[in-house]
Amino acid sequence: MNIKIPNILTIGRIIIVPIFVLSFFIPGVVGDLVPFFLFVLASFTDYLDGLLARLYKEESKLGELLDPIADKILVAAALVLLVMNGIIKNYEVIAAIVILTREILISGLREFLAKKREKSLPVSSLSKFKTLVQMLSIAMLLTGETGNKIINFQDYNAQTIGIILLWIAAFLTIYTGYDYLRKGIGSAISDDENK
Repeated sequence: MNIKIPNILTIGRIIIVPIFVLSFFIPGVVGDLVPFFLFVLASFTDYLDGLLARLYKEESKLGELLDPIADKILVAAALVLLVMNGIIKNYEVIAAIVILTREILISGLREFLAKKREKSLPVSSLSKFKTLVQMLSIAMLLTGETGNKIINFQDYNAQTIGIILLWIAAFLTIYTGYDYLRKGIGSAISDDENK
């Protein structure tokens, strides 16, 4: 069986997740920076596998299946760890829940549409931007106190910037999630009416 490079990158991203989770519990500077670098590496492979798949026409059913799963596992693991550790706390948890809820809803919608019509919902430019903001937010939050020492300008440190980006990602998540649901459900209804 010939496994394509984009699929290898996606599988690699899934393998990084347990290492990322374990590294989160290392105390001190190492425990701040190793999870950060692993998260950034995994996020970059998400961008790279999609780029290579389109560039070399190596899109596959395996990639279509694994890529969104790998993304959800990475983001969910990071958000759960950040909430558990108290980095995301109080009302900020709402933003994390909104992001996770949207990911689950849209994954379900895509699977439903794929079964119904053999056709997937295309990713919008705004949704890609939302993913970028979300990944930047999580990366900043993962740097912990070490990040605050490196980025500290007036009242804005790495954690504050991370939380601001998290809220921006949450609002973009609501908008893009609504847009996907509207298009997906509308498309499913029109398919039913055409039968």
